[in-house]
Amino acid sequence: MRVVIVGQQWLGCELLRLVLGRGDAVAAVIAPAGDRLQASAAKSGVPVVDCGRHVTVADIPVGTDIILAAHAHAFIDAGARAAARYGALGYHPSLLPRHRGRDAIRWALHMREAVTGGTAYWMDDGADTGPIAAQEWCHIRPDDDARSLWRRELAPMGLRLFGQVLAELDAGVVTARPQPVDVASWEPAFSRRQLCET
Repeated sequence: MRVVIVGQQWLGCELLRLVLGRGDAVAAVIAPAGDRLQASAAKSGVPVVDCGRHVTVADIPVGTDIILAAHAHAFIDAGARAAARYGALGYHPSLLPRHRGRDAIRWALHMREAVTGGTAYWMDDGADTGPIAAQEWCHIRPDDDARSLWRRELAPMGLRLFGQVLAELDAGVVTARPQPVDVASWEPAFSRRQLCET
């Protein structure tokens, strides 16, 4: 499979390692300037593109099968998604459609939820609204904070879910379940000051 990775930090680096380990061709890595994903890609001989706020069709090499978004904060537009045979697969650290938005982990903790999870989903023009490709759940421990929950459970879960969906695509299986809108939630960027004012 011919892959483009959009992302950063640990999850982006580990996804690059996973994809290369599978024997896939990485056509490009799109990451913020100076991020360790850029360094990992360059070391592996993978072409690197600086990531701005938007990923467009001009950023996607011809013949790309799938765009994988791992800890990506750039908007991958419709033209870019259409340039890849399968589109763009993202990972969100919640059980979508619950906790759409960029601070899903913090909101789950703030709401004192006992269970959360991660979702691999097909990206669209909405904020975390695309069809679900795979999901997994985990317990939230009483002493968890956002960092511990991400490191222990949700980041490794994201990597597993990417691997699961790629294996399904290898077998010709494309899972895309619509998100049930009647149970969807979206929260704004989390800040303690906003919470105190409400």
